[in-house]
Amino acid sequence: MRSSANGPQPEAGATADEVSFEVRLTPRAGADAIEGVRDGVLRARVRAAPVEGGANTALVRLVAGELGLRLAAIRLDAGARGRTKRLAVRTDAALVLARWPCLRLGGGSR
Repeated sequence: MRSSANGPQPEAGATADEVSFEVRLTPRAGADAIEGVRDGVLRARVRAAPVEGGANTALVRLVAGELGLRLAAIRLDAGARGRTKRLAVRTDAALVLARWPCLRLGGGSR
């Protein structure tokens, strides 16, 4: 977030209707949960194994549930085969930052 006279502003990669951010995912966990934000990256655990996209689907469901959004509002933008992912969420940046204030919005490293 940048600051301006009007308050915090989203970084590049965040628009009024879509936000992107990185997620560090741990599959095969004991429960589906958001662990918090570390170094600007959302950390999540899911029970699903990383087989045939199962962990990615579980991540999308988890984030959608946490934000109160439909599944269709979230897409996996990058990282389908790795632990570090980038999600694009069709919503206002303020909603995401209200839930996870330390989250770094934007394009990430890919």
